[in-house]
Order: sequence, then structure tokens, then C-alpha cells
Amino acid sequence: MSTTVTDSTSTAATSSASTTSSSNTTVSKNDFLKLLIAQMKNQDPLNPMDGTQYVAELAQFSSLEELQNMNDNLNTSINANYTLTQSINNTLASNLIGKDVKVTSSTVTYSGQSSAEIGYTLPSTASDVTLNITNSSGSVVRTMTGLSTTAGDNKLSWDFTDNSGSTLPEGTYTFSVSATNSSGTSLTTSLFKQGTIEAVNYTSSGTTFTIDGSDYNLSDVLEIMGSSTSGGN
Repeated sequence: MSTTVTDSTSTAATSSASTTSSSNTTVSKNDFLKLLIAQMKNQDPLNPMDGTQYVAELAQFSSLEELQNMNDNLNTSINANYTLTQSINNTLASNLIGKDVKVTSSTVTYSGQSSAEIGYTLPSTASDVTLNITNSSGSVVRTMTGLSTTAGDNKLSWDFTDNSGSTLPEGTYTFSVSATNSSGTSLTTSLFKQGTIEAVNYTSSGTTFTIDGSDYNLSDVLEIMGSSTSGGN
């Protein structure tokens, strides 16, 4: 009779532990300790838990606690380093106000300034380069031909006029470049614009720079060239 009662209790304890394990894929140190205590309470009094097994399970509990504490300390350290890095980056970013920079961009925002510095990078020497500028509706408002075909960076100034020489309305414009080599093969070009950092913005998603009325991420910056020498917009 005693054996029957004991087996039933052990089965219940095992079932409880199995249910707990299946409902929680991650066992915390508190859960582990509760399971160990439950196992001790429901052990067969005629066949108690082996001391070696008990010591082994305590060692597992100790290891679990150490690993969890190590993980907590690591997370604290990572968060502290991230906060420090962000603070340093924010301080350095504020020193960039007034600097001329080159950023990856294919758009230009016109808000009354006299001109915009845009450019393209050729992987090799081209035989023909054409630049098209479109408005927000996708219509081509300006086409430039006979541009520099030199490999590397090529910069030009656009005065916000269309093909007839009329000043365009304020807004955002997109430019694209098509280039071919002497064999007629199209070349892959990358686009950029040059402008002055007017403001630094600290947002929940990171630090951004306001350049000629548009915001850019730090990762968009290709080159910092120094203080602005332009006469203004």
C-alpha cells in the first residue's frame, strides 16, 4: 500500500514538473528551486533521493544562478557602454554644425537658396554622361548633357532653373545620372550632394543632420570637408 501511494505521489510530482516544463520553455532560477523543493517533498520516504544526485542538482542550480547573474551584469555593461557611446556621438555631432559635408543623396530641396551642389561618381571613364532632374510628379524639368566623364567624383551646381531658364517653384527634386563608356555599356553611378550642416537633431531612432532643409542620418555622410565658405543661401 505504501509503495502504491508513493508511486502515485511521484507520478503526480513528475507530471507537475513536466507540465511546468512544457508551459515554460525557459526555466528561471526560482522555477528551478521550486522544482527541486517539490521533488524533495514528494520523494519516496523508503527510498530517499541519493545524496550525490542532490549535490549534483544543487550544483546545477548554482551554475544557473551564476549564469543569470553574469547575463544581468553583461546587459548592464552593454547598456552603460551604449549610453556612453551615444553621449560621445551627440557631443561630436554638435561640433559639426556649420561644416560642409558630402552625403549620399539623389534629392534636393529648394527653399529659396541660390543653388545646390550635386554630383555623381563614375567607376571608370565614360564617353557620355546625362543628368536628369524631375519634380515631385516625376516630370523631367531639367536635362544636362556634355558633363564631365572623368572617373571618380564629379560635382556641378544647379540654380533651380528648368530647361527654359525659368526658376522652378520650391519643393523637392530628384536627380539621376546615366553614363556609358566607349563601348556603349552603361556604367553604374552613385549620387551625392554637398551642403552645410544647419542643425543636429537627436531622435529616438538616432542622430540626424539637417542639410539644406533635408534630414540625413550619420551613415549618409560620405565626407566632412570643413567650415562653410559659401556666402549663404
